[in-house]
Amino acid sequence: MATYEPKNILITGAAGFIASHVANRLVRKYPHYKIVVLDKLDYCSSLKNLNPSRPSPNFKFVKGDIASADLVNYLLITESIDTIMHFAAQTHVDNSFGNSFEFTKNNIYGTHVLLEACKVTGQIRRFIHVSTDEVYGETDEDAVVGNHEASQLLPTNPYSATKAGAEMLVMAYGRSYGLPVITTRGNNVYGPNQFPEKLIPKFILLAMRGLPLPIHGDGSNVRSYLYCEDVAEAFEVVLHKGEVGHVYNIGTVKERRVIDVAKDICKLFGLDTEKVIRFVENRPFNDQRYFLDDQKLKRLGWAERTPWEEGLKKTIEWYTTNPDYWGDVTGALLPHPRMLMTPGVDERHNWTEEIKSLSSGVEASTTAPATSTQSTADALQKPPYKFLIYGRTGWIGGLLGKICDKQGIPYEYGKGRLEERSQLLEDIRNVKPTHVFNAAGVTGRPNVDWCETHKQDTIRTNVVGTLNLADVCREQGLLMINYATGCIFEYDAKHPEGSGIGFKEEDTPNFTGSFYSKTKAMVSSLLFFLLSIDFLLLLQCFIKPDNFCALWLHIAWRLISVMLIMVQVEELLRDYDNVCTLRVRMPISSDLSNPRNFITKIARYDKVVNIPNSMTILDELLPISIEMAKRDCRGIWNFTNPGVVSHNEILEMYKKYINPEFKWTNFTLEEQAKVIVAPRSNNELDASKLKAEFPELLSIKDSLIKYVFEPNRRVPAN
Repeated sequence: MATYEPKNILITGAAGFIASHVANRLVRKYPHYKIVVLDKLDYCSSLKNLNPSRPSPNFKFVKGDIASADLVNYLLITESIDTIMHFAAQTHVDNSFGNSFEFTKNNIYGTHVLLEACKVTGQIRRFIHVSTDEVYGETDEDAVVGNHEASQLLPTNPYSATKAGAEMLVMAYGRSYGLPVITTRGNNVYGPNQFPEKLIPKFILLAMRGLPLPIHGDGSNVRSYLYCEDVAEAFEVVLHKGEVGHVYNIGTVKERRVIDVAKDICKLFGLDTEKVIRFVENRPFNDQRYFLDDQKLKRLGWAERTPWEEGLKKTIEWYTTNPDYWGDVTGALLPHPRMLMTPGVDERHNWTEEIKSLSSGVEASTTAPATSTQSTADALQKPPYKFLIYGRTGWIGGLLGKICDKQGIPYEYGKGRLEERSQLLEDIRNVKPTHVFNAAGVTGRPNVDWCETHKQDTIRTNVVGTLNLADVCREQGLLMINYATGCIFEYDAKHPEGSGIGFKEEDTPNFTGSFYSKTKAMVSSLLFFLLSIDFLLLLQCFIKPDNFCALWLHIAWRLISVMLIMVQVEELLRDYDNVCTLRVRMPISSDLSNPRNFITKIARYDKVVNIPNSMTILDELLPISIEMAKRDCRGIWNFTNPGVVSHNEILEMYKKYINPEFKWTNFTLEEQAKVIVAPRSNNELDASKLKAEFPELLSIKDSLIKYVFEPNRRVPAN
């Protein structure tokens, strides 16, 4: 791998927290590099952050705004800049809810000015754009593998939306003008010099002052934290070894709940958490979890070095030694900080008294706000039902919560990992549910092709996790509604396409074309699997590196072939008389903006196959699944609308109701196989059992019209 050697580097926002550590590191380690820093010295930055570098002959500071095109062009030319490391941004989520236009101006427009200057001067050899893990949006609570660099961007707050927008500009300039761009997306960073509007320095300063530590919501939100010097080293690696056009996650797999961060700080200060921690109103939206796959950067040679305990102690030592470093920051220590040191903020406000007010009143309650949706009327008597739902950030899990809200059913989302028995037991003890719903599972990002390269993670969740939850629920005497897949069959001689003969619940699965379907249809012999992996790892010690990849793939294929004959998940679940398994197929909802919606998917393809399939209309069937829980339904159910519908029939409806100009073409299964990694299941499921239980259930075509196309109609009816 070729190593890139810059000469003259422009670092934007380097008087801020992360960039100052990067700048100081580069100035110190590479005296032959010229480091030019551009920073407008906003409220959260300080020249003191750059004190270690200021005496150095290879360092230069320029005060200015990246939104000034003239200044940026002047610097690029006069300083012969060949490399830009773009850190400058507004980054505090709370502020973005109150003053989002500042975020658009700084994060999007400022980035655009830099990119245009690079295009005009034509001298930039590297443009490293610093983004955030928040552009991915929430990670599923039960996800065992984090978002990788090709994951979809789904920002959920104004801050992350502007960072995602800036990324799109960076990517566009890379493709349109050949700009040599690299993007990084990082987890939370902590350490010395950080402005105390962020969680860790805020809690440290509050603890030092003997004031309450305010926690948004119930403190269950999960974050990953990296020490600042480790992150500075990561940028050093990306600068020298990063490949143009690529994205690199800078992350850690070590996660902590916000409540646990507060407890760790209290412990180091010798404080009683029951007296110090205060639960306050949550943000307008607070992502439950961010989780990154950091393997790509590790392959360049980077690794996290600083353990959490060590980094936290270093940080506390720095703040206790420099208590007045940032001056009067009492306004930043509020539960929801104001935009300090910017126009329009009343600096005469008594922030300290507002913080102290947390010690009394409703906001200062030591009991976390309730997370269930129990209404005032329900509180007068114990409700007949309370649901525990797994898969909060998943599509079906999220819709279940909305249905419970609408029906007034109390519910909570599970916080434990499905493969961790102790965590599941803790959830049940805390929630005391009457029913458990399992809508968690690995389905692929963005589709089942992902599962082909993440087999162990797919097994861990879809197989081990499901069986673990079923066993825990049986032990606790609870009914579990398990959302499974109907993509475990394919048309055969006994069930030919177009015959109207569907697969029944008791039929043996016959489709193993995708690894996702395999894990949903089978449980592998875990001992055999582990021994096989162990055997592969042992071989690695004896095989030459250049031959190992081919050997690994060969043995992995043999392993998968053996797994085809292993026991099915559904077969094992049959032994659990407390489980109701619902086979969902090609789910569709009225939300045509959802990328997981089958209609949304095929409407974005240029070519589609045209095969009739059974499908699940979630708007009609998810409420039925709740009714099935109330009726104590058990066993396996084909959870689809009766009948089949083809791709062409759906797109004809799309054209009739949504877009008369819509066009598409068909291709064969053989042609499709050339552009997908995993084969797709095509089948008809016999829904007569479900229809007998719920006679009002509509056929697939009638349900599509009633629940999907009529509510979204854009073409006037004749």
